[in-house]
Amino acid sequence: MMRTAATWAGFAMMCLGMFMAILDVQVVATSIPTIQRALDVAPDQISWIQTAYLIAEVIAIPLTGFLTRLLTMRWLFVAALSLFTVASIGCAASTSFESLIAWRIVQGLAGGTLIPAVFSAVFLLFPKGRQAVATTVAGVLAVLAPTVGPVVGGWITETYSWHWLFLINVVPGVVAAVAAIWLLPRHRPNWGEARTLDAASLGLMALALAALEIGLKEGPARGWLSAPILGLLAVTLGAAGVFLRRTLRAPHPIVQLSAFRDRGFVIGCLLSFVLGVGLFGSVYLMPVFLAAVRGYGALQIGAIMLVTGVVQLVMAPIAVALERRADARLLTAAGFALFAAGLAMSAFETPQTGYDEMFWPQVVRGAAIMFCLLPPTRMALGHLADHQVADASGLFNLMRNLGGAIGLALIDTVLYGRGPHHAKAIIADLQAGDVATAQAVGIPLAMFTARGSDPVDPGVMAMLEPMVQALAFTRAANEAWAMVAVLTLTALASVAFAPRRPQA
Repeated sequence: MMRTAATWAGFAMMCLGMFMAILDVQVVATSIPTIQRALDVAPDQISWIQTAYLIAEVIAIPLTGFLTRLLTMRWLFVAALSLFTVASIGCAASTSFESLIAWRIVQGLAGGTLIPAVFSAVFLLFPKGRQAVATTVAGVLAVLAPTVGPVVGGWITETYSWHWLFLINVVPGVVAAVAAIWLLPRHRPNWGEARTLDAASLGLMALALAALEIGLKEGPARGWLSAPILGLLAVTLGAAGVFLRRTLRAPHPIVQLSAFRDRGFVIGCLLSFVLGVGLFGSVYLMPVFLAAVRGYGALQIGAIMLVTGVVQLVMAPIAVALERRADARLLTAAGFALFAAGLAMSAFETPQTGYDEMFWPQVVRGAAIMFCLLPPTRMALGHLADHQVADASGLFNLMRNLGGAIGLALIDTVLYGRGPHHAKAIIADLQAGDVATAQAVGIPLAMFTARGSDPVDPGVMAMLEPMVQALAFTRAANEAWAMVAVLTLTALASVAFAPRRPQA
């Protein structure tokens, strides 16, 4: 009984560390303008605060298996969380943009291993009968952090200063790391594993993932067919190809890819990728719309987005109970269908959309998320041998991050590619006297009809420009919501090929 209590307590510490790592990305995002002013950073450079972290994180995630074999799960978590905490102090103490970026890279490298370490711990620490509960605890915190992040970040920035966005990690980081030393199972590190490190494969993997992340970030702004983006994508393909060839032939590969021979794991990874598109996409589209069109601040946006988090918490015990009794394939299909419906419900927004109109789409998405996460995680990892779990967990979580990165790139392409097109169409409709367009823009009907058949005066059109841009952005955002909904719905096709496995 004592050992069971200690295991759950240790797992809780791991979940706390994971929550901090995910929350860190979100709270910093809300305060980028504040940091830009404080450090006097050029507008076209400030996004590297997030990009540097995400690139380092995506490189670290697939290394979780190697590091677990080297250090053991216990010491990997303690080392990663300790390094993450030290890097957080470094970020807060930074007095220049360059030093902040350097510490953000360290933060990302440390934080990247925390998420897959937690999901591998589910299957390494607990018997099958407890794995559903553990997965739910980890899953709730993993998807709750992006939901509460905006309100936490907005409150900290408005109440204190941007330095506290990083300093809030210190106390929980120290507590969780020290507690984990005593609570997690003790195994001897395998220092001989270090001799098997394939530095060339590590470099190729890092190059491929970094080039992909930078290409996805810059593609919407520079154009997907521009020379720099095509060059980055070529580097990605080339480095990834050589990495795969080398890894598949290596006696001690840096990342074990053997799990991809399992159909359940492959389908679980595909579902994780699609979930990343929907999760990252919805958490991105809502604040972008509310800030750009409604002019809301971070605190207001965070308060609106709390709806999703509350519904997730309510649904968590229901998801656990159903996951134990129902076919994982049916739960997964229901979850992705419901999630797609919640995304599609947001594809009909207007420039006046606010809390009330966003309430029910968030409820539907919040109700679906645990069914999109819990059964696919078991489908991918629950039946693997212990020696496969750490590597497989890293790859499984990498798929979700890559789905998010690609999803955000597609969304930005729609937002900033289709937005100008919609603006031109709106102006043409106004010039042609279209009443419906005038009403959508927000022009009083009596004023618009009083002009007769005369074209809209250029001076008046200049005054209407912000309203036109708001409607154009809204229409582009609706197309982005619809695109993400369709992509999410396509995941249903893969569920039919998933193997049926007995419930726990």
